[in-house]
Amino acid sequence: MSFQSFQITALPRARFAPLFALTDAALAKRAIHRVTAEADHGYPCRISLEDARAGETLLLLNYQHLDIASPYAARHAIYLRETAPEARPAPGDIPPALSCRMLSLRGFDEAGMMQAAELAQGGDCGPILTTLLARPDIAFVDLHNAAPGCFAARAYPCEPMGH
Repeated sequence: MSFQSFQITALPRARFAPLFALTDAALAKRAIHRVTAEADHGYPCRISLEDARAGETLLLLNYQHLDIASPYAARHAIYLRETAPEARPAPGDIPPALSCRMLSLRGFDEAGMMQAAELAQGGDCGPILTTLLARPDIAFVDLHNAAPGCFAARAYPCEPMGH
C-alpha cells in the first residue's frame, strides 16, 4: 500500500495548559521546572514544533511518549513553551524545530514494537518517513532528537492513495 505522504503531529496544548498556571513550588512537586530560554535555539517546544526565542518561558518535564505495554515504552524530558500555539503541520511538512536537527526515526507497529530505525538530517527526513510509513508493519514513527535522544514528535501515514 502506498501513501501520499505523512503527517507529523504536535503534542496537544490542552493536555498541558493547566501546568502553566501552577507555582514553581507546585511544579517542583511534579518534577517540572520552569525555565527561560537563554538563546533562540536549543529549546524545542513539542506543542508549537518551533524553538523558543531567548527570554521565553518554558516548562521542562518528563513525558511518556510511548505509553504502551511494550519493552519500548519510553519517557524523556521535553520542553513546552508557555505561549505556544499548537502546531498543525500540513501533510508532508517538516516543522522548524525538526528540520534543523539530526533525528532518529523509530518505526513502531500497533503493539509498540520497533520495526525499523533510521537517522536523518531533519530537513531531509521526508522520503525516509514516507518509506517507513508505507510499510504494512509500521503504524507510526516517533521522531527523536538524535544527540540528546528526547522525543520530538510523532508521524502517521496519511490516507492511502485513492481513498
